[in-house]
Amino acid sequence: MTTLTRVRCLYEIGGTVTGWTVVPPEDRTRRQPEQVTGTVVQIGSGRAGVDCRTACLWLRLPSGREAQVLIRGTGRHGPLAA
Repeated sequence: MTTLTRVRCLYEIGGTVTGWTVVPPEDRTRRQPEQVTGTVVQIGSGRAGVDCRTACLWLRLPSGREAQVLIRGTGRHGPLAA
């Protein structure tokens, strides 16, 4: 019998965070990661089997565009920040 353990995510939809954008390997000669602050609109990649080293958040930036940031190294702002 397998016991499942629930782990609470540190982030919530609607929270404000700052993190570094994800740049796919094929784009690294043209783009560099940039630090962005935005509102969390999606937690996770939407793909099964993604581990915590590559887990991500999708943010809506003040400009209206969206950016993908790695959860590792991302900081929260506002009432949820600890």
